[in-house]
Amino acid sequence: MFKGKKKQINPNITDTLVGEGSQFEGRIKSEASLRIEGMVTGDVECTGDVIVGEHGVVKSNIIARNIIIAGSVHGNIMTKGMLKITSSGKLFGNTTTASLMIDEGGTFQGTSKMESKAAQTEKHENEEKNQPTVIPFSQGL
Repeated sequence: MFKGKKKQINPNITDTLVGEGSQFEGRIKSEASLRIEGMVTGDVECTGDVIVGEHGVVKSNIIARNIIIAGSVHGNIMTKGMLKITSSGKLFGNTTTASLMIDEGGTFQGTSKMESKAAQTEKHENEEKNQPTVIPFSQGL
């Protein structure tokens, strides 16, 4: 009856905000960019960029195109692009990124692994190919 067109989401536009004073528990998956000014506990997966504001506290792993940390992150980070830790930013965890920038005064406690975008894409594709094959169990064997 109704034919709905799926709206194409622009990952360059921030359409999701976890505001200061807000707390979110659970998994966030977004096709657009995300800004966190409150507290998030749970994994974050974003096609666009993730910005953790000065008052933001994140206790989770984050996967995104680019990530800017001005608040506090406790967890591992994976970006296909850039990870920037500002002078007020704190990262307590490991990162895999193509580009890492830490402003003077920024805190990073963990390990970093630098990978090109092509290497990350290839690794992700190989992980998908190496998934185990599930064969249904037939009754009567």
